[in-house]
Amino acid sequence: MLYTKPLNNNWDFKRMYSRGKSQAHPLLVTYVMKNKLGYNRLGITASKKIGNAVKRNRARRIIKQAYFEAEKELGCGYDVVLVARGRTVGAKSTDVLPVFLSHAKKLGFLAQTR
Repeated sequence: MLYTKPLNNNWDFKRMYSRGKSQAHPLLVTYVMKNKLGYNRLGITASKKIGNAVKRNRARRIIKQAYFEAEKELGCGYDVVLVARGRTVGAKSTDVLPVFLSHAKKLGFLAQTR
């Protein structure tokens, strides 16, 4: 069974931005870094550049849904930070999912049992 905890601490996000591997796309930016835990930790950010609170929350919901749809295919023991971009608000989770999976493949945190 897969288990994902939230990534809440500001220093965790700063560490991810400075030392994590990243991939960018107009819909999404993905940061990944191994952790020494047996489970993944997920952080989602949407800055005020995205828009008002309604738009930021929509972007977070879209990203969260795409992550949980792809969770079965991901490896364990990673910290993942997903950053919303301006186009994320107008997209659907089905648009974000292939972008996230391609980032996961390039960054090497897809499960080996594919």
